[in-house]
Amino acid sequence: MPTIPPRNDDRPKVRLYVEQALAQGQHVAVTQDQSHYLGNVLRLAAGADVALFNGKDGEWRARIGHLAKRGGALTCEEQTAPQTNPPDLWLLFAPIKKARTDFIVEKAVEMGAARILPVQTEFTNSERIRRDRLQAHAVEAAEQSAGTFVPEVADLTRLDRLLADWPTDRVLWWADESLKGCDIADPAPAPAAILIGPEGGFSPAERLRLRALPFIRRLSLGPRILRADTAAVAALTLWQVRHGDWTGPR
Repeated sequence: MPTIPPRNDDRPKVRLYVEQALAQGQHVAVTQDQSHYLGNVLRLAAGADVALFNGKDGEWRARIGHLAKRGGALTCEEQTAPQTNPPDLWLLFAPIKKARTDFIVEKAVEMGAARILPVQTEFTNSERIRRDRLQAHAVEAAEQSAGTFVPEVADLTRLDRLLADWPTDRVLWWADESLKGCDIADPAPAPAAILIGPEGGFSPAERLRLRALPFIRRLSLGPRILRADTAAVAALTLWQVRHGDWTGPR
C-alpha cells in the first residue's frame, strides 16, 4: 500500500501511484484499496492533499474530492515535482528466497534501476515468481523513495534465451565472484546492465558462455563473496557513483 516517506518541504506526505494521465484540473479515480487506505487507515477526508504520480507526468498535488467503499476521486491542482527518469541501467538477478527477492526489487527501485529482469540460471533456487507481486513491491518502493518513475519488473526468463537476444550496444556487467581480491572495475556508462548470479553461483557452462560474449564485462565487488541481495546493492551503488545520477551535474 502507499507509504509516507520523510519529507522536508510542503509537498504532500502521502504519495499514490496511479495509471491515469495527470495534468492541472484532471480528475483521477483511485481504487477501492487506495480509497480504504486514505479514508480508513490515514483518516483523510474530502479536501485533504495527496501526491500522485504515474511514472510519466511527474508528481502532482491532488485534492481529495470524495472517498467511498468502492473507490474515490481526486483532482490534480499543481505539479510538485517534474518527471525524473533513472539512467538507462538494467538489473538482472536470479531469484532467491521470497523476502530477499522482494528486497532486491525494492532496493533496485530506490537505487535507480530502469528495468528489473529476473533470470533463470542452472542453479537458481526459485523456478517461478509472482511478477505482479514484485511489480507491486516496485510501486511501493517508488512511493516510499519519492521517485516519479516505476521500473518494469519483467517475467522470469532463462538466462541463455536472454543472452541470445541481447542488444549488442548494451554492456552487461557480470558480477563475477571469482574476481574477489581484484581491483574493482570501472563500469561503462549507459546503456548498461548488471548481472547478479544465484546463491550457488553460475554453472561452469554458464561461466564459459558469459566469458565468450563480446558485450560482457566482468565486475569485481571486492575481496569478499557477497550474498546475492548484497551484491545487487553493491553493484548498483558502484555503477551509480561512476556513471549514474548520483554524481550531479557534470
